[in-house]
Amino acid sequence: MLDALSDKLAITFKKLRGYGKLREANVLEAVSEVRMSLLEADVHFKVARAFTDEVKEKALGREVLDSITPAQQFVKIVNDALVDLMGGGHRDLDLAAKPPVPILLVGLQGSGKTTTAGKLALMLRGRKRTPYLVPADVQRPAAIEQLKTLARQLDVPVYDTPEGADPVEIVRAGVRQAELEGCDTVLVDTAGRLHVDEELMEELARMCAAVEPREILLVADAMTGQDAVNIAKSFSERLDLTGVILTKMDGDARGGAALSLRKVTGKPIKFIGVGEKMDALEPFHPERMASRILGMGDIVSLVEKAEQAIDAGEAEALAEKIRRDKFTLEDFLGQLQQIKSMGSLEGLLDMIPGMGQLKKKKGFSVDEKELVRVEAIIQSMTHSERRNHQIINGSRRRRIALGSGTRVQDVNRLLKQYLQARKVMKQMTRGPMRALGKRFPI
Repeated sequence: MLDALSDKLAITFKKLRGYGKLREANVLEAVSEVRMSLLEADVHFKVARAFTDEVKEKALGREVLDSITPAQQFVKIVNDALVDLMGGGHRDLDLAAKPPVPILLVGLQGSGKTTTAGKLALMLRGRKRTPYLVPADVQRPAAIEQLKTLARQLDVPVYDTPEGADPVEIVRAGVRQAELEGCDTVLVDTAGRLHVDEELMEELARMCAAVEPREILLVADAMTGQDAVNIAKSFSERLDLTGVILTKMDGDARGGAALSLRKVTGKPIKFIGVGEKMDALEPFHPERMASRILGMGDIVSLVEKAEQAIDAGEAEALAEKIRRDKFTLEDFLGQLQQIKSMGSLEGLLDMIPGMGQLKKKKGFSVDEKELVRVEAIIQSMTHSERRNHQIINGSRRRRIALGSGTRVQDVNRLLKQYLQARKVMKQMTRGPMRALGKRFPI
């Protein structure tokens, strides 16, 4: 996400680092390039102008021009301005009300409301809440079935929407049913239209009056760029929106919506959708997003993902196995599966400072299918082979390759990678990385 803007800014900052001392002309040239980068990223022109005016004013101050590291100072000014532009800090859901707390998801057709309702339900359950789903999109019957299917997959209770019922009565009855079932949060998937119209707004207004939702969240497609911003502005003028969820951020290389939305509408971005899977919904942190844009990674989010994926007790037990040189192929498979549960490898690498630029320079790419092949190979082994790699001779390797649909060379490569990983892990338990290895085994 936001790769195009990140690349352009990296070029601008690289030029500045070539100067031992910045002059006013250098700053003005850099500011002009930043503005052009923002416009090319589909940022609203008024937002881009206001942003660069602020950066120019601060960058032309004596503390930057006289600084020993003026380029770094300029980057810091841009970073702070980006954080401020996107809202300053994370705004979480406001659930401080008598349960069940209603949350209305609104937006146009195709923005991803139904899928987002499922993602929110999963996220809330991870926070020890008991969500309840209410399908209220009677305009698109498939949406009702889609949400019911998601509810079954997630094992989340869902309201059985009567055919032909009035949407307002559906919402009212859904909240009552959620209370009877002991749920504390109600997620309402409302109808959308192809465009903002009076009929849609009137229906949503009646729903709000019926259940007084604590949160009214606009679900907008980030890939529509400035259209998403204009839609958000239209909705915020008619409804008391409390925030925005931007979907398909993983497919938006420009990022104009994320950068313009808060400034134009005054509404915070609360979450972003970064994939199709149900766990691909992230809280939106402006400071972390700014760090990613400027190529500085996002270690905090990476550590949070690791903490969610890795059980502390299992990590300690694994560290003990490594210390005793008992790390098996079975353990190796378990570690790979934990990494997969944290998200795409490309996304994880982008959170590591400097890795994004390194990937571009070296033409480095991640083959997600390699993990699938590794899993297939290890799962084609017997329990004895997984626990003792030394018994895997030539004939066993041929059988494993045949069973996994791979080649003997692939099996040989996996065993080599496993032995290398085993060696590195053992070194980590002996050196200064020991504490990190115990907490986040790789």
